[in-house]
Amino acid sequence: MNSSTSVPRLDGPAKVTGAARYTADHNEPDQLHGVLVGAPVPAGHVLGIDSADALRQPGVRHVLSAADMPTAHADLAAASSPPLASLFLPMQGPEIHYSGQPVAIVLAETLEAAEGAASLVQVRCRTDEFTVPDSAPATTPSPKSGYNAIGKVRFRKGDAEAAVAASPVQAGGEYLQPARHANPMEPSAVLAVWNDDRLTVHDAAQHVYAVRSNLAAAFGIDPGKVRVHCRHTGGGFGAKAYVWQHEILAAMAAKVVGRPVKLVLTRSEMYTIVGYQARMRQNVRLGAAEDGRLTGVVHEVDNTTAVTDDYIEFGSAPSGSLYATPAILLGQKVRRGNVNLPTFMRSPIDGPGTWALGSAMDELARALDMDPLDLRLINHADADPSDGRPWSSKKLKEAYAEGARRFGWRKRGRGGTRDGDWLLGWGMADSTQGQFRFPSEARVRLAADATARLEAGYTDIGAGSATIFPQIAASVLGLPPTAVRAASGDSDLPFAGPTFGSGTTIGMGAAVQDAAQKIIKQLADLAGWPAGDVRAEDGHLIHGTRSRSLLDVMRDARVDELIGDGAFGLPGGAPADAGDAERATRTFGAVFVEVGVDPDLGLLRLRRATGVYSVGRVINPRTARSQMIGGIVWGWGMAAMEASLYEPNLGRWLSTDLAGVPLPVNADIPPAIDIAFIDEFDEYAGPLGAKGIGELGATGVAAAVANAVYDAIGKRVRDLPITPEKLIDLTM
Repeated sequence: MNSSTSVPRLDGPAKVTGAARYTADHNEPDQLHGVLVGAPVPAGHVLGIDSADALRQPGVRHVLSAADMPTAHADLAAASSPPLASLFLPMQGPEIHYSGQPVAIVLAETLEAAEGAASLVQVRCRTDEFTVPDSAPATTPSPKSGYNAIGKVRFRKGDAEAAVAASPVQAGGEYLQPARHANPMEPSAVLAVWNDDRLTVHDAAQHVYAVRSNLAAAFGIDPGKVRVHCRHTGGGFGAKAYVWQHEILAAMAAKVVGRPVKLVLTRSEMYTIVGYQARMRQNVRLGAAEDGRLTGVVHEVDNTTAVTDDYIEFGSAPSGSLYATPAILLGQKVRRGNVNLPTFMRSPIDGPGTWALGSAMDELARALDMDPLDLRLINHADADPSDGRPWSSKKLKEAYAEGARRFGWRKRGRGGTRDGDWLLGWGMADSTQGQFRFPSEARVRLAADATARLEAGYTDIGAGSATIFPQIAASVLGLPPTAVRAASGDSDLPFAGPTFGSGTTIGMGAAVQDAAQKIIKQLADLAGWPAGDVRAEDGHLIHGTRSRSLLDVMRDARVDELIGDGAFGLPGGAPADAGDAERATRTFGAVFVEVGVDPDLGLLRLRRATGVYSVGRVINPRTARSQMIGGIVWGWGMAAMEASLYEPNLGRWLSTDLAGVPLPVNADIPPAIDIAFIDEFDEYAGPLGAKGIGELGATGVAAAVANAVYDAIGKRVRDLPITPEKLIDLTM
């Protein structure tokens, strides 16, 4: 079977029947249920904790405060950069830096008892003056921030400011984006068990090895004494990418009381314990000649962060990557306030960046009286605009052409055309996402009955890895995908790169392919055939015109099992990179949307969307299409609905549940979402020829929607989300 074949999700039956077990489904004998007690103020010090009433409740065994917790080992501070989320670990002292910060943990025999007792714990605090992050001054990020390694805080090519100022045509402005929380279906959860000096953890995570290394660092023990399980994660979107405080605190609590501790965050705690997308201000200024060719791009960004750490959202990155221009200035700053730390969220960096840049490009097209697609074609970057490196692969022009054809872009109506009460508008924007690669390992075992077992520690977060990795192994071995079983999500299995950064398929997929190819070589040796000319297909080993079944080859050799150990490594043994050093690596695409605006009611509706993408080889078109549809839905939520508001008088998130945060539902999304991929193979990204697509689909959508709204009503929205009150104000 060809590994670029649409295969239904192999994990589908287990998930729809409830057989798939998530972290909160696991229990241990004699476990205690933990419930966190959060700080009631955004800044201050804990003066005392009165737990007497809580401890009198039936089933309550402990109320732990900072005084009860072990001091984190110095190794943790040395590891204080990604994948550890925060430099600051609560319950190590009296300081309070944000509302909801854990200051105590209630442990009880039942969850209900722990929840009830937690409401009785009295926290006495000294309240200090707090800083509202949105109002804080924009400052240069700390050089100690671990996030500095992701991008450039300052980048200059030529004199972009002077070039823009001297340009005959200029466009752009300030584009705002609120904070947003990921809200995965499964809240974060952890179950920690100590057996003597060995720690076993079930965790809702996106990388079990990051959890292992940071828990080992927190206790100063060898990582080999920590085992982490996470076969299935019910959505992550970045919120479960790094190691957060509750994972360490649960393990500490279990160590203190000598019993397993299970801690499942509430929906409200998902707003205050794990990360979210930061609020961002982006200032984009574009200069162009009268023929539309860019003369300069200036893109300056600031985002909110915590007082304890600098998280940097590198939204300026697309402006250094998308369009050919002789002068570029990119800058990043942060605004520190009393709030919990933001983190990467689908899609980080390029998601926010394409919102601002894609809007500014549409404004420039309007100023030039030029079709937005033609403006992009004129400024197509044949090489990386920042450093001149050739692309590892890029078929964006083909994506433009196919997207325009499928959507009918060149035949679209005039903006503001009426359909009853609705004003119709059409917009488009670029999609792009940087690529990360992570080393990975895999083991494939082929049994004599022509079934195989794949072993690797990757975590399934619902994106399709539970299908495509067995599919890759099956393709090489000439077996149906259902003949390959997978053991995954266990840190004792061969090392797998993280399930984030759109890097899972590149690294893990290549390791699986390598492991399966090594089995083919062993089969060829058993058959006495030259390995270079042998392949497997439909359960048979094939060499030229000769064919033998895999069963016969292994039976005749009296071999019960063949094992292939595969790996994907990076140059110099690096733990991660952004692609081949000699070539720039990105995914690209174009998204086209049609919206309807009811100017009287301020309603905005998505009527249809088309996305066409250049992403290297597509392993499974079925799961890939699903990913891109989900990305467009995610982008619609960003454009039209979602915002997490910080209450400046109280110093906390205004709404810490789904009651006050609109999210897209089926009624918001039309069936007319058209997805296509350009045929492509990226030999420089990795042996599979594939690149990551998990985040690409959410990029460019917000800009395309805002551009379509402008087309419909002739007014520009630069402040997301595009809500009814904003549309009514603009159309009055």
